[in-house]
Amino acid sequence: MTVTITAKPAEKAGGKEEPKPAVTVTKTVTAKPKAKEEEAPKGRAVFKVWGTAPNGVSVTYGSDSENLDGSGLPMEKTLKVKDDALYYTVSAQLQGGGDIQCSVTIGDETKKGRARGEYNICMAQLNGDFFGGFS
Repeated sequence: MTVTITAKPAEKAGGKEEPKPAVTVTKTVTAKPKAKEEEAPKGRAVFKVWGTAPNGVSVTYGSDSENLDGSGLPMEKTLKVKDDALYYTVSAQLQGGGDIQCSVTIGDETKKGRARGEYNICMAQLNGDFFGGFS
């Protein structure tokens, strides 16, 4: 990004201006590349739940072969990705109201969900594909 600023000539005492050459200042700023929104460490699945749940939230996360309990907001848990897993999922149920979001991330793939209101469920799931990845 380039910003160009042209300076105004200075005024003389008495209000009369003498013509002076215009001064141009050029400032070059290099934009930083936008970071990826989320990325999990290699070989790991990251589960997150955040938001507000005044009466609490019941969280479960894991794969097709394991179902684990989570607690507290915000919650972040990490599991090692297994080669034979069919999917990784997170589910969070509001206990009487609130507004929460949830996500599961493997590599640079993320799925998100949201729940608002009484006893609604936030759910996000990444499914395994035929090439050993998740989407």
